[in-house]
Amino acid sequence: MELEERVAELERRLGALESARGAAPETGTEPGGGDFWALEGFRGRLAEAGAEDGGVLFTGAVRLAAGERYEWQYGALTERLLQEDWANAADSFAALGSGVRLRLLREILGGRRSAAELAELEGLGTTGQIYHHLRQLTGAGWLHSPDRGRYEIPAARVVPLLVVLTAARP
Repeated sequence: MELEERVAELERRLGALESARGAAPETGTEPGGGDFWALEGFRGRLAEAGAEDGGVLFTGAVRLAAGERYEWQYGALTERLLQEDWANAADSFAALGSGVRLRLLREILGGRRSAAELAELEGLGTTGQIYHHLRQLTGAGWLHSPDRGRYEIPAARVVPLLVVLTAARP
């Protein structure tokens, strides 16, 4: 079985396990399940798949101020992650390496979607500078533009963005 198929199977099984147990409370722990309820389930799936080196799982259920809901999870095997060329992620990380770009992403998640709305905000620079930042984020896949002058974070990037921000916290 190909690695991607194995990871997809792990995700399917983990989702089924979580559905069977019911939703966990927002505190991050499952009643009676301990602090590492997601990790324990993932470990079981890794063992079933024979993934001796382990893996990484991140998941989230997010509701934004504008009412959008995102539920997403992704898993990867350690062996695959360690064999990949990490330099391929440089552009994606570089796009996030600007305070202005991070603020643009936060504002877009908060419901400001048009370039005109973003240009009205203080401290983001000129309209030309804002468009430059929007192009950088779009080129790296953190944004897409469904209509001219409107921007959205792709659904598959909302939870990963929040995971990256969580990982970057001191």
